[in-house]
Amino acid sequence: MSFSNYGELCTEVYDLTKKVGQSFGGDIEYYTSRLKENGGRTLEAMVGSGRVIIPLLEAGLQVDGMDYSAEMLASCQKRIDEKGLSTNLYQRVLQKLDLPQKYNNIIIPGGSFLLIEKREESRQALEQMYENLEDGGRLILDIFLPTDNFEAGKVLRTLTVECLNGDIITMEDKLVEVNFFEQYKVSYLKYEKWRQGSLIQTELQRFAIRWYGIEELKLIMESVGFKNVSVSADFEYGKKPSHAQQSFVFEATK
Repeated sequence: MSFSNYGELCTEVYDLTKKVGQSFGGDIEYYTSRLKENGGRTLEAMVGSGRVIIPLLEAGLQVDGMDYSAEMLASCQKRIDEKGLSTNLYQRVLQKLDLPQKYNNIIIPGGSFLLIEKREESRQALEQMYENLEDGGRLILDIFLPTDNFEAGKVLRTLTVECLNGDIITMEDKLVEVNFFEQYKVSYLKYEKWRQGSLIQTELQRFAIRWYGIEELKLIMESVGFKNVSVSADFEYGKKPSHAQQSFVFEATK
C-alpha cells in the first residue's frame, strides 16, 4: 500500500480548514506574547502552510519556518507572498536540521510534535532543536493527550470541504491501530476530490500520533540538556495543568 505524506489534497484541505491567523484555544496569542517577551529570531518547526507564522510576521517578529513537506512549504510561501511579507523557509526533517544559523527561540505549535511517530526520532528532534538554539535560547511547544476514540476499525470522522473552483473534497479518518503500551495510534486518512459528480483525484495518508505524559516529556527534555522546563495549561502562562482535556505548553531553555 502506498501512502502520501501531506500531499496535494491533504494540503488543500489543510489550507481550507486551518486559515491563516486562525487561533486554536488562544495559541497564536500565546506564542506572539511569549516571543515578544523573549526577543530575537525564531524558528517555527513543522510550519505547515502558515497558519501561525504569518500572524507572527505581521506582529513584527522575526520568524523563519521549516517543514519536510514540499507541498506545505509551497502553500506557506504563496500565502506569505500574498501578504507582502518575506522570511526564510527551509525544507528539512527535524532529525537533521542543518540550518545556516542558530535561533533565540524554536516553537512547534498545534500539537505537531506528536506527529513524530517513532520515540527515538522524537528524541533526535529535541536534540537537534537544542543544538540549533543559541545559549539561553528557548524551546516552546504544545501537546495534548488523546482521551477518546480508541476503537480500531472505527471511522472517527468525515469531512467535506468545497474548493474555490467548486470542486468537492471528502475526507474519511479511519483508526486502524492503537498501541497503549507504546503510546501511539494510527489512522488512515482517505481524501477524494470530486468534480461534477466524477472522482478526479484520490490520496491516502497514514496519520500517526504518539502521546506523552506530562512528567514523561519533561524528563525527556531534561535528559537532552534542557533546563527550567515548565508546563502551562490552555495557553495561559503559569496556569497549572489540572486535567487531561487541557492543552499543555512546554517551555525550556538551553
